[in-house]
Parts: sequence; C-alpha cells; structure tokens
Amino acid sequence: MNRKLLYRISAGIIFVSGIVILAGVILPIASYQFSGQDKLISPLPESTAPTNLEALDYTKASNWFEGGASKESFTSSSITFYTISIPKLKIENATVAIGGEDLAKSLIQYPGTALPGRPGNSVIFGHSILPIFYNPKDYISIFSTLPTLKKGDEIKVNYDGVSYEYRVEDLFEVLPSDIQVLEQNPTDSFLTLVTCVPPGDPRKPKRLVVRARVVPLKEANALIGN
Repeated sequence: MNRKLLYRISAGIIFVSGIVILAGVILPIASYQFSGQDKLISPLPESTAPTNLEALDYTKASNWFEGGASKESFTSSSITFYTISIPKLKIENATVAIGGEDLAKSLIQYPGTALPGRPGNSVIFGHSILPIFYNPKDYISIFSTLPTLKKGDEIKVNYDGVSYEYRVEDLFEVLPSDIQVLEQNPTDSFLTLVTCVPPGDPRKPKRLVVRARVVPLKEANALIGN
C-alpha cells in the first residue's frame, strides 16, 4: 500500500477516534442539561451557586454541601455498614458506611440523618462520573445513572438484619448551598439518595436528590405474595 495513503488512513482513524471520544464526554452532559428539566427543580436561583467548585475533592462526602456537617462529623472512629440495592440500576448489596467520607470505597450516609426504617430521613451520598463508564460495582461510578430513576421505582435496604423496601416519590435538583434536603421529617421513614449532576461535569454544579418513602410492611408482604 502507498505510504502516503497509509498515513492518510491513519490520520483519518485518529481524527474520527478523537471526535468519538470528545462526543462521549460532551454529549452526556449536554443531553442531561436539555432533557427532563420539567421534572427537575432547583429551589435556589442560579446566581447563588458557588464559584470555586473545581477546587474541591468530590470523593470526600464532606465537600458536597456548604454549611452542613463538619468534616469531623464524617470521620467517626467507629464505622458501621449496611447495604442497599436498586434493581433498575443493577446495584446489588452496595455498602453504605455510617461514619466515614470516602466515596471511592462505599456509599456514605450523611451524619445525623435517621437510620433506615426509623422515622426521619436517611440521606445517602454516592459518586458519579460519565454514564458511559457506569459500573454498579465501582463506587466511583455507582450513582452515574441515578437520573434515570422514575417515580415508583424500588430501592431495597438491609439494615441490622431487617429488609426495608422504599419507593421513589420525587426527583429534583438543588445547589450545594441548599441543605434543606438533609432535614428530618419524623412523619414517616424516608430515604434520600444524592449525587452530583450533570454526571461527568468536573464542576459538579448541582446535586440530584432522589426522595423515596418506605413501603408499609403489609403492602410489602402483599407485593412479595404476588
């Protein structure tokens, strides 16, 4: 084969590969921004968003919300664990740490929030990256597809030998300065899943909040019976 032709073919392959890689990075972020916004709300105006987001290490859960729990609240000396499963996302028995902040090693329950099955709001943080790299067994990417959950999807929690089933009720966005999503509601047992969005955006400008409520025991048993 002519050497010049070979060079041209090689250059063409490299160019196309570069376009594909670039598209794989930009398109997921752009498509997230322009899809489903009628279902996601931001309680605070955009002008209140912090400007130094890039400087933070988002594998540390203490950096996710401004004015929330201190770093010391996350780094408990006695870390305990439970598991969570989200069938739709193929997440099975993922570890949730109570006390700790390393999102590269597990999901993290926000300090001071209710334990699963108890009255209140159990808040769980999970890391996300570009959806094309999603792996439900890798804690760096585990919540990358969290935005695909819909109202009615189930979430299963196994805490202290007891299994609880939760059902998604709402999805919405907040800014890192809005810590109201961490507040407790003693009227029932709620589960709140939180990740940075858009997935793969290095600025991590917003937080996606997935709010679920426990399924009453009688209803859960009826579902199992069916």
